[in-house]
Amino acid sequence: MAATAALAAAPADAPIDRRRMVAFVCMVFGMFMAILDIQIVSASLAEIQAGLSASADEIPWVQTSYLIAEVIAIPLSGTLSRVLSTRWMFVISAGGFTLMSLMCATSSTIGEMIVWRAAQGFIGGGMIPTVFASAFTIFPPSKRSIVSPMIGLVATLAPTIGPTVGGYLTDLFNWHWLFLVNIVPGILVTVSTYLLVDFDEPNHDLLKRFDWAGLALMAAFLGCLEYVLEEGPTHDWFQEEAIFAAAIVCGVAGIGFFWRALTAAQPIVDLRAFSDRNFAAGCVFSFVLGIGLYGLTYLYPVYLGRVRGYSALQIGETMFVSGLCMFATAPIAGRLSGKVDPRILMALGFSGFAAGTWIVTGITKDWDFWELLLPQVLRGCSLMLCMIPINNIALGTLPPARMKNASGLYNLTRNLGGAVGLALINTALNDRWDLHLARLHERFTWTNPLVLERLDSMAKGFAGLAGNPDAMALKAMMNTVRMQGLLMSFSDVFLLLTGLFLLMACATPLIRRPRPGGAGADAH
Repeated sequence: MAATAALAAAPADAPIDRRRMVAFVCMVFGMFMAILDIQIVSASLAEIQAGLSASADEIPWVQTSYLIAEVIAIPLSGTLSRVLSTRWMFVISAGGFTLMSLMCATSSTIGEMIVWRAAQGFIGGGMIPTVFASAFTIFPPSKRSIVSPMIGLVATLAPTIGPTVGGYLTDLFNWHWLFLVNIVPGILVTVSTYLLVDFDEPNHDLLKRFDWAGLALMAAFLGCLEYVLEEGPTHDWFQEEAIFAAAIVCGVAGIGFFWRALTAAQPIVDLRAFSDRNFAAGCVFSFVLGIGLYGLTYLYPVYLGRVRGYSALQIGETMFVSGLCMFATAPIAGRLSGKVDPRILMALGFSGFAAGTWIVTGITKDWDFWELLLPQVLRGCSLMLCMIPINNIALGTLPPARMKNASGLYNLTRNLGGAVGLALINTALNDRWDLHLARLHERFTWTNPLVLERLDSMAKGFAGLAGNPDAMALKAMMNTVRMQGLLMSFSDVFLLLTGLFLLMACATPLIRRPRPGGAGADAH
């Protein structure tokens, strides 16, 4: 870590080393691939299901296996990066991710696909926190206005444009290209990082005291937690035996993991980073940002697919606006981050999130691109206004020696925020839909003259068609009622998100403003 320490102590106006900048850009591109691969596949699961002849119960595991493996790899990356060095950690991650992409593309059964996707998530997951740690250790604090927008843009843009890219690839080619598209860029990233990255040296002595028990407990805790959150909403939570068993394992392993992390001489994950007030606060805000990032990336396609009947390609084209707004806002937010109190930027960002979700509470079955334009613009701009200052607050005041471990924990909170957010959103959506249907059914009865009048009118409209017009009218009204119940549940979920984002905007004054000087200046 000598090189890192020297860089931390470098003059604030030191020029950026060109070789390091090129190496860092290559690493950022690798991180982009790893994050993109989650959403690029989620938009085209139906095509993969048809191609592999998978059942409806099996196909979600293409996503779940990747997410479980990735959520274990992210906090583990801090220890592995110190053991292997940044260079070899990233080369193994990028190379392994590329190889597993090839294996996924050549899968002929759903079992093979699930195994390769899990390996892809575990091996590739280490790229994400390694990039964040490198950004805050190899560059002087004065250059954060350049590098922080870069990693913030990639971390938020990749999930947003994933459905668009996935829709285009499956529409123009086939589902195999969802994975084949990683091969050439993956090879280039692997080779370039091997040749250019020389940020630190490996410390193989750490392997002698490696906490294998802590690793097993962490894997069981995070893996089962991710499984419960992923599968719970669609299987009635603890009514399903497998989910109930996973929840018990998660609880027991979680207690063991935290005990081990606090008592082991060399824990697999060092939780002492949370003693830094700003790091802890940054992780909380990152958790909520994960809900906004992944939750809204999920909600809009569900609405467009189930209500509007859009294809994956049409959904991607409709949602591309958010990506464009992120791209446009990133340099502005980066420049402002060095001049404006980061808490003000965060408050503006979460207020923008709240404004966007508040607009969508008035959603109807006729909303399409133009009605969703302003909410998506607000979401895209707000993400960047939040992401960059949260990165700087959480990681900007930690000493370099704790950066690799802290980066893994920080990125884990965002991923867990997305997982928890999706679970809560799905649960709220289903529960509120049931509630609204029950209330609508109380109104739509055979004793209601308005209902009978409407049914009669609809039956007359179906009179010239083949079939029983009365039965067709009844079915059409049932579909209308179900659709209205679903729209009302969407409105409720967007209202809940509005309240959450407003709460976070009001909580920003609780954060302590970082002192100028960056890493090491405010070391604890």
